Amino acid sequence: MKKIILLAAFIFLSCSNNSLDKAKALSQELIIIDTHIDIPFQLYRQETNNGSSEDITELTTFHFDHPRALEGGLNLPFFSIYIPAKTEEEGTSFELANNLIKMMNNIIDQNPDKFIFIDGPDQIEKLKQKGIVGIAYGIENGAPIEGKLENIKYFADKGVNYITLAHSKSNHISDSSYDENKRWNGLSPFGIKVVNEMNTQGVMIDISHVSDAAFMQVLELSKAPVVATHSSLRHFTPGWERNVSDEMLIALAKNNGVIQICFGSDFVVDRKANPDIKVSVKNVADHIDRVRGLVGIDHVGLGSDFDGEVPLPDDLNDVSKFPNLIEELLNRGYSKEDLQKILNGNILRVWKEVKTLADA
Repeated sequence: MKKIILLAAFIFLSCSNNSLDKAKALSQELIIIDTHIDIPFQLYRQETNNGSSEDITELTTFHFDHPRALEGGLNLPFFSIYIPAKTEEEGTSFELANNLIKMMNNIIDQNPDKFIFIDGPDQIEKLKQKGIVGIAYGIENGAPIEGKLENIKYFADKGVNYITLAHSKSNHISDSSYDENKRWNGLSPFGIKVVNEMNTQGVMIDISHVSDAAFMQVLELSKAPVVATHSSLRHFTPGWERNVSDEMLIALAKNNGVIQICFGSDFVVDRKANPDIKVSVKNVADHIDRVRGLVGIDHVGLGSDFDGEVPLPDDLNDVSKFPNLIEELLNRGYSKEDLQKILNGNILRVWKEVKTLADA
């Protein structure tokens, strides 16, 4: 009996090792795109407070750095140009956005052997260079538009490929899911114009963070597919407006858009009901499963929220850990074709279509 137990344990460990090895191989073979990493603001805050910041070409205390991106197979993070809500009242949003972009441009320019700037989906082939991590930009919080439609083109010309309409407070564009003050009951009159102008300029509209009413209004107005760059499903966090309801997910799929699943522990399980729950990669995979089951495999991707100051599962808490998620999906029967769609294909489809419709 003892020998049978030992043999079973050996077989289990061998299978586990084989599945992780396969996952690691796929992480290096397939392009991985993560649509939301908050490293720029973290570096900016370090620089502002300490006079210097950590070097992301080496190992850091953050969730993102170049060595761990290579280890995890991450090819293209969208770096969030995060703009705190208070900057709208202070009148500093536009300036801060420019400062963050300039800072990141300098890092990319100073390290051409490690980073390459990607400002459109037509440049994906550049990601196949050995040792190179691509960097794309998205602005989190539309406050830097500052009531001027021409600023959308301004930032698009700087390589910004998505704008999250609002963040933690309702702004001059949209109500926020976090803000009890729903001042516009969705989008503002100016926000309606912003949707049209973002379509015109080929900038993806990010509806993470916005209120339910704004989310649905954008889907009604946008001529191009829409993205939720770092959201998860409300089915697993009942009553939390920040996540996407089944009704909203179905509407997003009808728009041909995509939800990029956030890895944050509070996003993937109901921590209020289960404060002591051990959150893992399995919980993140549950969200991917539900999207696939409800609207199909073509409408889900990854938007980790690394360095966004959210708690994360221990086995998915930095950019080296993508193989753990790939292994979990393999164990659940996802094919290589499925993984290709989740890791890059679905967001690339949206990105390309947004650009194509703008050029038409």
